[in-house]
Amino acid sequence: MEGGWPVEGGVLLCLTVSLLLPGRGDTFTINCSGFDQYGVDPAAFQAVFDRKAFRPVINNSIPTYVNISFTLSAILEVNAQLQLLTSFLWINLMWNNPFISWNPQECVSLKKLTVSAENLWLPDIFILESMDVDQAPPGLTAFINSEGQIKYNRPVRVTSICNLDIFYFPFDQQNCTLTFSSFLYTVDSMLLGMDKKVWEITDTSRNLIQTQGEWELLSINKATPKMLVGSNLYDQIMFYVAIRRRPSLYVINLLVPSGFLVAIDALSFYLPAESENRAPFKITLLLGYNVFLLMMNDLLPASGTPLISVYFALCLSLMVVSLLETIFITYLLHLATTQPPPMPQWLHSLLLYWASPRKCCPTPTHLPGVKEPVELVGKVSGPREAELNGCPGSAGTQQEEEAQKQHLVDLWVKFSHMMDTLLFRLYLLFMATSVVTVIVLWNT
Repeated sequence: MEGGWPVEGGVLLCLTVSLLLPGRGDTFTINCSGFDQYGVDPAAFQAVFDRKAFRPVINNSIPTYVNISFTLSAILEVNAQLQLLTSFLWINLMWNNPFISWNPQECVSLKKLTVSAENLWLPDIFILESMDVDQAPPGLTAFINSEGQIKYNRPVRVTSICNLDIFYFPFDQQNCTLTFSSFLYTVDSMLLGMDKKVWEITDTSRNLIQTQGEWELLSINKATPKMLVGSNLYDQIMFYVAIRRRPSLYVINLLVPSGFLVAIDALSFYLPAESENRAPFKITLLLGYNVFLLMMNDLLPASGTPLISVYFALCLSLMVVSLLETIFITYLLHLATTQPPPMPQWLHSLLLYWASPRKCCPTPTHLPGVKEPVELVGKVSGPREAELNGCPGSAGTQQEEEAQKQHLVDLWVKFSHMMDTLLFRLYLLFMATSVVTVIVLWNT
């Protein structure tokens, strides 16, 4: 027995660890017997573990090359008010330690082993946009192969700052950045690279993403700028992560109910203008729409003014204008049936143009519809009334006043119908524009 490890069959298996210091080289051989029965002896790597405080290079003028990749496995939260993106990443780091190497054929065909990460030198790679402390779990391990290549995988929950634009909510697309860089080592000591293509990172993230909730991953792109801080130059790898919100939840819970309420309010124009139930019906719809907005307020972004808020404001404004128009028409018709006011000449001309736009407009010196009923009444009904009452002059005057009054009532009723028609067409235009906008935003 040598060093507490048994030797069986007189076969001596050896593991060679090269310790090369600046200016001199040193190697030592340890006994590998028993690896096939008792596992790897930690003492074989104790000399490497003792150097974990120093960057593993033979010459300090040679930079350490660290390859970086990551897998986006979950999009946990997007906070528009605080402009924060919370995600879960698997960060993969890979670098070489020239002090670790062995011949697998001389050491029970051992090609790769795992070592506790706390016993190794680790590159201080961090995310510049991170707004929280590193929340990686303790007790992680690293993989080491026979050529001294170290692979370290680290799961971490990242809360990073992101410039969020919610104008097109809920059809918005956000572009956030994750910049990996060293905190201490400049380009003279550490250079960053990638061991995977960007499309591989994107495909792996899409396949492994755990959450099927509000957000989906669109693409990942990269750039390799340098960061100059004072006189120090640091290497960086910047990843652009594009994500898109799934709008189905908001379309079903916000846009569809709002559209139904506006459509019902538009259909209320088919109720007669003189109906007493029209105004209470619109008031009920308006109150219901306000209750709907209060209940759905939690689904809207807490900051900014998205396009959907403008849509809700327009819907509410249309319903208020519709109610005010109904109140005005009701008052106008009530006034017209009791004591109809004279219609202004410009309004009368506009009404005639709206009713029959292809006919020639009358001269503004008289109201065309007033004289005709008077003349018709005077010619047809005047003689008979004169024979019955014995007072032909007064009967003709009374009938002329009645005809003028009835004609004014008819004009004000036509005016109310014109206002209803114009507002109804405005409703249809608004609803058509809203549907087209939703379809275009959803498809783009």
